[in-house]
Amino acid sequence: MQEKFVSVDGNKIRYLESGISKESIVLIHGLGASAERWEYVIPMFEKHYRVIVPDLIGFGYSDKPMVDYTMEFFAEFLKDFLSTLDLKTTNLIGSSFGGQIAVEVASNQKKLVKKLVLISPSGVMKNTTPALEAYVMAALYPNPDAAKNAFEMMTGGKKVDQKIIDEFVKRMQLPNAKMSFMSTLLGLKNAELITNKLPKITSPTLVIWGENDPVIPINYAQSFVSSIRDCRFCKIPHSAHTPYVDAPSEFFKIVDDFLK
Repeated sequence: MQEKFVSVDGNKIRYLESGISKESIVLIHGLGASAERWEYVIPMFEKHYRVIVPDLIGFGYSDKPMVDYTMEFFAEFLKDFLSTLDLKTTNLIGSSFGGQIAVEVASNQKKLVKKLVLISPSGVMKNTTPALEAYVMAALYPNPDAAKNAFEMMTGGKKVDQKIIDEFVKRMQLPNAKMSFMSTLLGLKNAELITNKLPKITSPTLVIWGENDPVIPINYAQSFVSSIRDCRFCKIPHSAHTPYVDAPSEFFKIVDDFLK
């Protein structure tokens, strides 16, 4: 993986890139995360695709400007990021909050998104869950114990790599990190219903959900599957909110088969 930086609308954006294929995929992380969240599957994808993994604006090591972090803002950012890299069409893969951004872009920029993969996307669930509450608290009061508790709840009690915990705490202590996190939460709360966007998606779509997801439970999958016209659904057994972390080989095979 190469770490790169690019200017998007005057903001310095960090991203990882690997692979030399003409076929590209863009991996979009979730709330409070960074490009490193995908590190277990990038080595598998890079053999077949050009893999591009940004730190979303406001997160990771990208700039965190003092703005309102609305869904429209993130969708515009992603569109401009892809344009800056001269990607006229690409496969878009979004996890959780990143999936909601991917829906926003795919519903409005139909020629831009070749195929769409959504992993436990947010946007339909309006109630909170204990795992999500623990994660929000860990972001606002970042320390190793709070982060460890949150990530273990999100994985259903499985042991979490200490590196993931330490990196999360480090990122959330960066200047403006809490501000952008809270602004994003408010933006999500006030966002237009995602169910209005789903029927507008024309890209072939794959929805993936961890069977034991405690953050956004699997019963919310039905809203996506029934509303997107060309949609497949795959449940990954024994996996939680991030199957690309819990079961990377299985996740890669499912997505690679779909993209091919």
